[in-house]
Amino acid sequence: MKKGILLLALTSIIFSCNKKSEGDQNKEIETEQVSEKKDQPETAKKFNIEDIAFSNASIGDFPFFTLPQGLKEQNKPLEKKFDVCYFPIDGIMIPFEGRLYKSNIVSKPGEEFSQRYFEKSIEDYLTSVGAIKVFDGKISSEEYDRYNKQDPNKGDEGDIGYTDEQIKFYVIRTKDKGNIYVQFSANNASGKLNILQEEAFKQTITKITADEIAKDLAEKGKSILYINFDIDKSTISPDGKEIVKEIAGALKENPSLRIAIEGHTDNSGNAAHNKKLSDDRAKAVLSTLTTQGIDKSRLSAEGFGSERPLAPNDSEGNKAKNRRVELVKIK
Repeated sequence: MKKGILLLALTSIIFSCNKKSEGDQNKEIETEQVSEKKDQPETAKKFNIEDIAFSNASIGDFPFFTLPQGLKEQNKPLEKKFDVCYFPIDGIMIPFEGRLYKSNIVSKPGEEFSQRYFEKSIEDYLTSVGAIKVFDGKISSEEYDRYNKQDPNKGDEGDIGYTDEQIKFYVIRTKDKGNIYVQFSANNASGKLNILQEEAFKQTITKITADEIAKDLAEKGKSILYINFDIDKSTISPDGKEIVKEIAGALKENPSLRIAIEGHTDNSGNAAHNKKLSDDRAKAVLSTLTTQGIDKSRLSAEGFGSERPLAPNDSEGNKAKNRRVELVKIK
């Protein structure tokens, strides 16, 4: 009997110890989970422009304010009618689009640059016109690595958004000028200033139509077209064929209209090769028009290579303008 009681007591003690051990383990796990949660960064607050009150102040026209007295733009500022700029929200660089101004700011000759003067001048002015501070801090090296290659203006004039750079970011919300985003940074030698007036993208590309071609020929005596061909070939691309189809439409609507098809290139490569290529391309357009029911007697085709540029061949943009097909009205 005594042995039975002793065995029962011993079993009870072992069970109690095991239970206590399990409880301690659970408590340790809970403590670790709490600790892990504390180590994790808090979820960034979602920025909502609707939460910012409208400013009733008169803010003028873009870029909305002058530089502080005694300061000037170091170089020609970066100014774009439409572009993207990254602004920090909770330490995350977020892209906004619209009209853009970015500049490096330095002191005028004979003046000393003061970081405090630059920052206080801008902060006090922005506050006076109802701007709200959204961020005042630095971004991490991880955040810089994440976004920097996405920014098309990274490293250009007035660029802001580098690791350990103290960035101040304000927003002005207006009913007549839209949302205005302003960020700036400075050290004791110079400052940087970015201003963006948020705007939605407006598409300006329109389809070339037979009516537009006919109008150009009637009013200007020529129509300048950019017909795509395969690289270094006279084969018309699918979208190029759509343009040729519109040329055919213009000719069908005006049975008495006769045109000369002129091929042109930029000055890249061999001049003789370019002239032959432009001639082949002009003739390819002519051939395609005849397959669409246009009488060959109404057409002529010739290539001029780079002999008649529309613009100097001094940039990729100008070279693109020179790679064209012109339709010239034959009287």
